[in-house]
Amino acid sequence: MSSSDRDRVVLAALVFAVLFSQVLLYPGVAALVEALGAGGATSAFAATALDASMWFLVAEFAAYVVFVGVWGLASDVTGRRRPFIVAGALTGAIGYAALAVVPVFGAIPFEGVLLLRVFQGAMTIGAFSLTMTMLMDLEGGHGRNMGAAGIAIGLGAALGAPVGGQLTELAPVAPLLVAAALLVCVGTLVSFVGERAPNERRTARALVEGVRRRPTLSIPYAFGFVDRLTAGFFALVGTLYFQEAFGLGAGTTGLLLACFFAPFALLQYPMGALSDRIGRTIPIVVGSVCYGAGILAVGAAQSVATAALAMGGVGVLGALVAPATMALVSDLAAERERGIAMAGFNIAGSLGFLGGFLLGGTVAGRYGYELAFFVVGGLEIAIAVVTVPLFLRLSLGCPKRVRAGDRGDA
Repeated sequence: MSSSDRDRVVLAALVFAVLFSQVLLYPGVAALVEALGAGGATSAFAATALDASMWFLVAEFAAYVVFVGVWGLASDVTGRRRPFIVAGALTGAIGYAALAVVPVFGAIPFEGVLLLRVFQGAMTIGAFSLTMTMLMDLEGGHGRNMGAAGIAIGLGAALGAPVGGQLTELAPVAPLLVAAALLVCVGTLVSFVGERAPNERRTARALVEGVRRRPTLSIPYAFGFVDRLTAGFFALVGTLYFQEAFGLGAGTTGLLLACFFAPFALLQYPMGALSDRIGRTIPIVVGSVCYGAGILAVGAAQSVATAALAMGGVGVLGALVAPATMALVSDLAAERERGIAMAGFNIAGSLGFLGGFLLGGTVAGRYGYELAFFVVGGLEIAIAVVTVPLFLRLSLGCPKRVRAGDRGDA
């Protein structure tokens, strides 16, 4: 095994660990926020279980949006990735551990819980985004590298959901303690990966201007936004919908979410390699249209069995779209700007998660789950239709990937 192949495996494992730790909290989020004080809170952020769960998730992703660019910029300016990953992982572990001990004190307002969540999110996103950037630095094909990232993300989500559900049934704060331990492992193991970031230092202003000169990056950013919006929607609204519509507990809900995440994870690498051969257009555009239709099918399911089948289909389609979208970022970004380019993608993705929580939670709370599924599925279809002309201009439908000379031409 070459050093690049070995590092690809290690980095994918680290991405898995960070995402796994995040998703552990989702199936039992309602029980967790109650244990953290939302149940007896007078806070406007905890008026209902849905409100408290929504704002607990929103706080983390708001921190992602604000701080991911800072981590990426610092990494590109210094030409280093590992020290920032270590710092982000270890301080993120402290954030998870601090949340876990809140019930011990029992006197922290829910706003204080949300501030701790913001701190934890601000640190964790550094480890997550820069580990993905280290994958971008590897040789071997952008589709393969981002496929490795995608399979790690998908497996983290697929396993995190059912494991998190089981941990919640043991104790609501158990997922927080496991997440803290995993981030300590991430901060330790990343030191075994070679540093391949371009060592030419540039000013922050030059890096930002370099990304601004590549408006074509807005294409994968837009798809990243909508794709993560659907993930945020399922994490919050989908979880509550399955529990209310079918009377499921946290453990069974986690298994139902895994019906999506299992194929989403296992097919990422081959789908990423496929996009290296056939281009990005078909996987992204056609896959997104079908993905949106699959979301509509989940909302229309009348039983747990049909919902599970629909979730499995959506997972397959998501695996077609996700690695090609991330690979497109690698195609379009300059080597010296990968940290900030991936940060931009993660900003778009974090905003998408926020949109999924806020849009999905608001629509479901006011108008019902049926309309919420329709809105989110429709957005996925709409973004694919609207961007077809842009993909044609980039000539991404040919069998070759975007070449270096194609960057920024649109």
